[in-house]
Amino acid sequence: MIRVTDSISIDEREIEESFVRASGPGGQHVNKTETAVQLRFDVRRSRSLPNDVALRLMKLAGSRLTLDGVIVLVAQSARSQKQNREEALDRLVDLIREASVKPKPRRATKPTKASKQKRLEGKKQRGGIKKLRQGKPSFD
Repeated sequence: MIRVTDSISIDEREIEESFVRASGPGGQHVNKTETAVQLRFDVRRSRSLPNDVALRLMKLAGSRLTLDGVIVLVAQSARSQKQNREEALDRLVDLIREASVKPKPRRATKPTKASKQKRLEGKKQRGGIKKLRQGKPSFD
């Protein structure tokens, strides 16, 4: 079990890892070894996540989420497979932690009377400046 928060833990069997060759510079090493990690986590079928957290996670994942509800994370910055695995797993855990925080509900507020007055004064002043620009120039 991978502990995410006090109340959320993910079963390691829900995470699928595959190793591929990394792209970019690196010469012979990068062309021969499969150090890049592609981590897949099925959010929709996960039994470890509460429903509200899963919904927020799918929203947070953005382009990393497939149409089937699977989050795909690729880590290829390190030279070793182990470091890339740890990085991908850390990014997944961070995403889930961020999704586990409930957003504060927005409370509608009204502008104060003073702020309305200040806004209108600013508009009048700006309008006055524009009014002055409308006059034709005199060549005296």
